[in-house]
Amino acid sequence: MPLVDHFEELRQRILRSLISVVIAALGCLIFVKPLVRLLEAPAGQIRFLQLAPGEFLFVSIKVAGYAGLIIALPYILYQCLAFVLPGLTTKEKALIAPAVAGSAFLFIIGLVFSWWALVPAALKFLVNYGADVVEPLWSIERYLDFVLLLILATGLAFQVPVLQLLLGVLGLVKWKQMISAWRWVVISASIAGAVLTPSTDPITMLLLAGAITFLFLIGVGLVALAQQFIEETPPAH
Repeated sequence: MPLVDHFEELRQRILRSLISVVIAALGCLIFVKPLVRLLEAPAGQIRFLQLAPGEFLFVSIKVAGYAGLIIALPYILYQCLAFVLPGLTTKEKALIAPAVAGSAFLFIIGLVFSWWALVPAALKFLVNYGADVVEPLWSIERYLDFVLLLILATGLAFQVPVLQLLLGVLGLVKWKQMISAWRWVVISASIAGAVLTPSTDPITMLLLAGAITFLFLIGVGLVALAQQFIEETPPAH
């Protein structure tokens, strides 16, 4: 296929992906109030305020957008696979396709981990820290920005093993090189934990940094298995 046709195909697939996100977001906008109540649940008895006219309207659009992106993720991954797979070898296809499927799975696990562990830990720390000084009355927009950013950042951070696997399959990095750089990984995970978490509490940062380090070790194991598979599989004739 000529290079121009490749760019046209890429443009079409990006456009379809964007349309899928918009359609999913419009569908979520219909049910946005139950979604907002669900996101408010970790805050417990905290009261939320609308500090400006139309604030909840913009919050509703934002929540629907995030939810639409998550719902459309499988279709976006399909478009990525359909564009990339024709140019790969048989061995690479046998590993890349499961890796992309694993990417979606890890993203969902990241969302669940954030919802179950990070968000409650962060909110508990932040509420208890000033409980004897100030009464917590939170802006609904600032609160949802905090929760949505933390959840999305955690989902993206859980893509570490997939990125490692892709680098290993393409032969750019060996698993022994990865494991030898573990000190830098711990430092990078700590920095990522500080950058990706919207709060500044140490508990949330340590939980996320620990999860990233654990996922890195899983990724090293996957790269070792993948590279062994590639070396042992005879070339196709």
